Amino acid sequence: MHLPIDSIVKIYYVILAIIGIPVNLITILILSRGKCGLSVCTTRYLVAMAAADLMVIITEVILRYINGYYFPIMLFLNITPVCSIRAVLGHTATDCSVWFTVDFTFDRFVAICCQKLKTKYCTEKAVSAVLATTGALLCLKNIPFYFTLEPTEVINNVPWFCHTKQSYFTEPGWVGFDWFDTLLTPLPPFAFILLFNALTVRHILITSQVRKGLTGQNRRENDSDPEMENRRKSIILLFCVSSSFILLWLTYVIYLLFVITGATLNYYRYSSYIFQQVGSMLQSLSCCTNTFIYGVTQSMFREQFKSAVKYPVTIIIKLFNKQIN
Repeated sequence: MHLPIDSIVKIYYVILAIIGIPVNLITILILSRGKCGLSVCTTRYLVAMAAADLMVIITEVILRYINGYYFPIMLFLNITPVCSIRAVLGHTATDCSVWFTVDFTFDRFVAICCQKLKTKYCTEKAVSAVLATTGALLCLKNIPFYFTLEPTEVINNVPWFCHTKQSYFTEPGWVGFDWFDTLLTPLPPFAFILLFNALTVRHILITSQVRKGLTGQNRRENDSDPEMENRRKSIILLFCVSSSFILLWLTYVIYLLFVITGATLNYYRYSSYIFQQVGSMLQSLSCCTNTFIYGVTQSMFREQFKSAVKYPVTIIIKLFNKQIN
């Protein structure tokens, strides 16, 4: 049965892909140049997060949703081995997008609250090691998804489409893997992000009071404190990224908790379906919001973004004028 929400979802994912790919590509380009006034460690985490978000847009939004809604016929992407690989890449990209956010939150927690550990942990080498290890572990974790799918039909000895094997829901090993995958993302990341942010806020409140007491006698009330100003900018960026992630994933997490606890709304299946779709839509939207957060909170990034957007327009105008002349 065709439902009104389905038409909205189809249009939504197309718009999301049109916006998500260019904004993440521009973000990666701008941050990679290192001219936004951010530390090298912060820059690397933000680049990794943007790259993971871009992969989510490609593997989930385009190859899964848009392909499923608009190209359900026998295309190359619907051959079973290709479909299985897409499933692995989609799960890996989503996990990386979430856990890179956790890595970034922990890095800022260490940089702000743990001065002794900061000298060892907040380095280029350590950041590269953390990101590489996280990505590798998540990739290995998702490889089993390739073996959970089987073809829907075989035509001329070619397997087409994918559906989950029945054994995935009955065999203890697969059931355990399904629970592990369901619980790993995003429930622990939610807990970690909230914990690190709470500890960071507590540390900031304590150190701010101490610093005001030490500098109050020699500083007028309207004097600025460069160290506190730099810390304030870092905190704003951290909290905006974390808050955006939590808010956009919250609907999906609530739905997930209903499923885990078995509290499904059997008498309101349509409402439950809408809730699930909205959760997935907001979850996908989280892959496009960080660019706008950087633009709002970081003036140098905002200027770089404006230049990047204006550059192709300027080139086109110059070429057009050249053709006329």
